[in-house]
Amino acid sequence: MNAPLDLLAPDLERRFGGLRRLHGDAGYKALRSARVGLVGLGGVGSWAVEALARSGVAQLTLFDMDHVAESNINRQVQARGETLGQHKGEALRARIADIHPGCDVQVVDDFVTAANWPSLLPREIDVLIDACDQVQAKMAMAVWAREGRHDFVCVGAAGGKQKPQLVEVDDISRATHDPLLASMRQRLRKQHGAPRDRAMGVRCVFSREAVMSPADAFCDVGDDAGGAKVDGSLNCHGYGSSVVVTATFGLVAASEALQCVLRRLA
Repeated sequence: MNAPLDLLAPDLERRFGGLRRLHGDAGYKALRSARVGLVGLGGVGSWAVEALARSGVAQLTLFDMDHVAESNINRQVQARGETLGQHKGEALRARIADIHPGCDVQVVDDFVTAANWPSLLPREIDVLIDACDQVQAKMAMAVWAREGRHDFVCVGAAGGKQKPQLVEVDDISRATHDPLLASMRQRLRKQHGAPRDRAMGVRCVFSREAVMSPADAFCDVGDDAGGAKVDGSLNCHGYGSSVVVTATFGLVAASEALQCVLRRLA
């Protein structure tokens, strides 16, 4: 005998009521109505999306063009055997629908560039998380956020890191051990007049752990008999990565985004 339809319907208060007990009525309502944009759905961004969905966020706008590959399975939450080949954003949309059926998820099948941001935004957002690894894209979003005073969380490089307990949040002016953020900081000062002696107004998630170079100059990826040479770039593919670090970066970024929403109540 089939159960009545009303017994099968999701009880959103039961699912997310722990947030009310943690943040109070006003905080709960703020999180349940929050609108968050997230750029980059890889080893960091996918976990941030998961955390936001499980935090009851009302609306998510996701930016990426990539598809799930087998090499993503070690660190991306949407990457499983049955999702191989799927668009990363669509795989996350399906996952979120099961976690938080009321969440309005819009997927933008495009990469952020200096030329298309912020026109690429399809709707208003309350806070933006940058979880991509392209310096020019990160710069475009950081400049937009600084000039427009938008709530913004910038994530540094998670590749080559092994110790999740060293992940922290601070202004980009005080970030260390992160070549990606160092490049941004230099450009913000040289090209956009950011101060040298005080905070720049760009909140970053990063780790003070020194980047670990690959133990071997070659790795066995692809079909070539000799393997593919490590590219040495700042992303996870270049240095190698672990989910214990990338997921921590993503969860911390999601937490900072939620705090941006809650701070508006103060």
